Amino acid sequence: MTTHSAKLKQPVPNRAPSTQAARAFKEEKFHAYPWWAPRFWHGMPMSVWLALVAEHKAKVSLSRWGLVATITAAAAFNSFAELLSEARFRRQLQQQQSPLAPVFILGHWRSGTTLMHEMLMRDNTFCCPTTYQCFAPGHFLLTESLVTKALSWMMPSKRPIDDVVAGWHRPQEDEFALVNMGAPSSYRRMAFPVTSSRQPVAIDLKTLSAPDLAHWQQSLRRFLKLLCVRDPRRPVLKSPPHTARIGVLAEMFPEAKFLHIVRDPFIVFPSTMRLWRGLHQLQGLQIDPGDTLEQYVFAAFEEMYEAFERDRATLPADRLYEIRYEDLVADPVERMQDAYAHLGLGDFQRVRGIYEKEAASMKRYRTNTYQHDPRIVAEISRRWGPFLDRYGYTAPKDC
Repeated sequence: MTTHSAKLKQPVPNRAPSTQAARAFKEEKFHAYPWWAPRFWHGMPMSVWLALVAEHKAKVSLSRWGLVATITAAAAFNSFAELLSEARFRRQLQQQQSPLAPVFILGHWRSGTTLMHEMLMRDNTFCCPTTYQCFAPGHFLLTESLVTKALSWMMPSKRPIDDVVAGWHRPQEDEFALVNMGAPSSYRRMAFPVTSSRQPVAIDLKTLSAPDLAHWQQSLRRFLKLLCVRDPRRPVLKSPPHTARIGVLAEMFPEAKFLHIVRDPFIVFPSTMRLWRGLHQLQGLQIDPGDTLEQYVFAAFEEMYEAFERDRATLPADRLYEIRYEDLVADPVERMQDAYAHLGLGDFQRVRGIYEKEAASMKRYRTNTYQHDPRIVAEISRRWGPFLDRYGYTAPKDC
């Protein structure tokens, strides 16, 4: 769950930010992730994979060329499997009506979106994309049953960055599916963190060109149609970048609902830094020294919430519900009941008992504490001030 975080070492006073970041990269410890475990790029078809490599002029770190070889072999398989899947399911896809309007879970990375996703999946009126479906969006209809059984031994039992249970059939972010379908996405940065833009890309979709935006929209609609062939229930989609996209998403899906969770930014920032360090280390094809990561995290947060504030006014009140992570953890049942009532998600009494059991299990969760860096606290207070004011967060008293 997103409640689990690792303790960070207190930064050395007066050390330059770039040196601090590089030192943190070196010292960070993550759960074991064997070299043979699949990366998300292993789910790309050849056309998407080659375009990604060409974009970065094949500037791959020497130690990652073995990984490149296995991804290239997997890409050949994916391209062939996609052709077979398209032929096998063409008629069903053509006959498939528009899927039910999604429920989108919004929120910055490490704000509790995974917790909210897992909770909504306790309600069997909803469905969500699994890790395998996001890993292989082009052919999961054909291969999911066989491949997940054959490759179950490859998946670590936990996500590398925290204690969340991992597995092919666990709920996953649809953003990974969009990446592997070739849509514009900030997650492409994970593969090439050194040569990628230092500024956020494709978080706010209104920064895209008209063709790129159309490609993104087509990819999401296609993925939802594929999901609906597998499971016709109402989909719940969770990807932090969607927080900046409510204007586009609301226009695409006029009946969609949005559930937005926020968390103390003074916890979110170091936790997000750790998240990206882990993803760059474990998913990256380049060795990232981490000297630009701090500014990227600040900029991505700002772009996300500038877009969110710009577009939220266009939503009717009954389509957006907001909740603080701290309130959800304190009283999960009441907060979920409020969300169901506000968004019209169905009869809450039918699932109250399920959420009561979940609330009891959540009492065992323990979050780690952070030793705050006064420099970072001051920067958060300065740059993320509007967010702090709107949601009632204040700087830690120990700084």
